[in-house]
Amino acid sequence: MSASGILPGHRSRAVVTGLGVVAPTGIGADRHWESVLAGKSGLGRITRFDPTGYPVRIGGEVPGFRASEQIPGRLVKQTDRFTHFALAAADAALADAAADPARLPEYEMAVVTASSSGGTEFGQHEMENLYQQGSSWVGAYQSIAWFYAATTGQVSIRHGMRGPCGVICCEQAGGLDALGQSRRLLDTGSRLVLSGGTDASLCPYGLVAQMTSGKLSTEDDPARAYLPFDAAASGFVPGEGGAMLVVESAEGARERGVPVYGELIGYAAGFDPTAGTRPAEGTAVRAGRHSVLASVIRRALADARLEAGRIDMVFADAAGVPADDLAEARAITEVFGPGAVPVTAPKTLTGRLYAGGAALDVATALLALSAGVVPHTAGLGRTAEGCEIDLVVGHPRRTEPRTALVLARGHGGFTSALVVGAPNRDDLKK
Repeated sequence: MSASGILPGHRSRAVVTGLGVVAPTGIGADRHWESVLAGKSGLGRITRFDPTGYPVRIGGEVPGFRASEQIPGRLVKQTDRFTHFALAAADAALADAAADPARLPEYEMAVVTASSSGGTEFGQHEMENLYQQGSSWVGAYQSIAWFYAATTGQVSIRHGMRGPCGVICCEQAGGLDALGQSRRLLDTGSRLVLSGGTDASLCPYGLVAQMTSGKLSTEDDPARAYLPFDAAASGFVPGEGGAMLVVESAEGARERGVPVYGELIGYAAGFDPTAGTRPAEGTAVRAGRHSVLASVIRRALADARLEAGRIDMVFADAAGVPADDLAEARAITEVFGPGAVPVTAPKTLTGRLYAGGAALDVATALLALSAGVVPHTAGLGRTAEGCEIDLVVGHPRRTEPRTALVLARGHGGFTSALVVGAPNRDDLKK
């Protein structure tokens, strides 16, 4: 058994050497991590437009982000805010990994991102031009800026990455699916993969689209709007931002002499079409509703060649919807036992970031492994009845964790799990 508790014999080791974060908790991995440890929330009244006439008025906005300071001016005009975030995060991740794309074979670098709704705000502005001014006012870049794959395309063009490129459209689960795909690409000739996801749907059109799920919180107090697993949970808060990660083989990182945050050691995905439906008020959660998530967790553990007892913390999907929270808590309990593993949801500080949320959770998990702590879930009060999990609240818990399980569920039934591990002793550490 290796130093991280991982059984030997796994085919190839996919490690993370760079993190790029653009989130409501701050721009940059260091600032984000400081906010997580301090429990500093990035939630507040939406300022990107006047939300007065909407039932949802609280969101998680990225503070102080100016696209013109992060990316070339021509790209600012040609792309949507979700792509601006990804371009900035990709630059930061490559710099963090000390990876210069110009010095690497162009066909051995790949890009895989997650996308939820594409370029929502860009599309809204172009539709406004169409209906208010006429078709001649619709810009040519509408055809590509709104597209789900816009971010993957722009990142690959900007950095000359001509290897396999793709986009995963599984809403919140997509960030884990993209990272799962990055592992596969390392086994098929790719040397370095930029992977992760970002989202930016805090505009009138985007918010109205999100409201159709019926799961957004209408609470006006930012401190009470998003309380997953809490007795007072009433929905979730939408947010923007996300993270990009540099994934490469352990051998490649060692050859480049760069330190490692951790390793992607297990992944699985499933689909439960009932996950996007809400039971009628007053009815119990349908029997077996949580079994799909439990099955995905078990398959991720099997892929990692780890027993349940070797997981040191779980980053929950944390829907903030009572029925969904209960289903997740029961799945965790089914696999690990009641209160058997610390569970956390730092996303209470950012809101749910859709395509960017799971990638940010993985970045946070890797930072937590490096720091030797389980971050806490800020702002919660009394755990909801039936949620028999060891929810870490109040303050971070120093337990020197070596492994973490990250869970994510996307609208409509997408369900994914990713296991990450701390670096082995033979890896250079951050």
